[in-house]
Amino acid sequence: MKKTLAALLLLGMPALALAKVPVVASFSIIADMTREIGGDRVEVVSLVGPDQDAHVFQPSPADIKKVSAAKVLVTNGLGLEGWMSRLDKAANFRGATVVASKGIKTRQAPEEEHAEGDHDHDHGDVDPHAWHDPARVQTYIKNISAGLIQADPAGKAEYQRRAADYAARVKSLDDWAKQQFAAVPAAKRKMLTSHDAFGYLGEHYQLKVLAIQGVSTESEASAKGVAQLTRQVRKEGVKAIFMENMSDARLLKQLSAEAKVTIGGKLYADALSGPSGPAASYLQLMRYNVDTIVKSFR
Repeated sequence: MKKTLAALLLLGMPALALAKVPVVASFSIIADMTREIGGDRVEVVSLVGPDQDAHVFQPSPADIKKVSAAKVLVTNGLGLEGWMSRLDKAANFRGATVVASKGIKTRQAPEEEHAEGDHDHDHGDVDPHAWHDPARVQTYIKNISAGLIQADPAGKAEYQRRAADYAARVKSLDDWAKQQFAAVPAAKRKMLTSHDAFGYLGEHYQLKVLAIQGVSTESEASAKGVAQLTRQVRKEGVKAIFMENMSDARLLKQLSAEAKVTIGGKLYADALSGPSGPAASYLQLMRYNVDTIVKSFR
């Protein structure tokens, strides 16, 4: 009995005394992935919160303090967080930086899919929205897990277990999404959104995705570009037109009126919803987006 009690105490005391690893994530989607993998061993703070736009984020003095106090900094990379290098320098960050997208096959942003005059200067030709492809998210999971293990070797088994479980859930969602899209004839899989955030989704599930803006919400669509897209929407019979949770919808509404196509709803592109919304986690975001898109195709 005494040995059993002693064993329980020895098992319980480290858990009670464990100080959580302070982690800062660049934006809400990456923060959610990190929490899923880190579990109770980490305390994750997101710089860009739900329904906020990482493209135009401006760090505050409070954000500098958050990064300065962190042991791990998790970013998407691919030029999404153009402000990160300045923040990192201002915070004199000395911890481990994890680039979640490291090693993935990147997608180029085709010029012909953008309104004329849209040239994104933050990302160059690379589309940073790789999280919309669950297959590429498997690399995100491996990178985040490896970064947490490097910062907290004692938690290796726990991080590996949680990463494997999360990877399986992402794979299950991917399989479900493939079934949903497969039920729609290829000729109907055409959609238009506020900005070009869904290229990876389109590539992975064989959808044709048009966008008013380029890969950054900072880019501006010209009147000529909107007119060209309007003609293309009419010609190709695009019926699925969507707003995004953190984008200005005025141009989309203009195009919708001119093309006489109803806006089919709102998608979550670069940010999660709030806790009570339909996309409070990455898995919920993907399921909600796929379901909304498929319903509009039919």
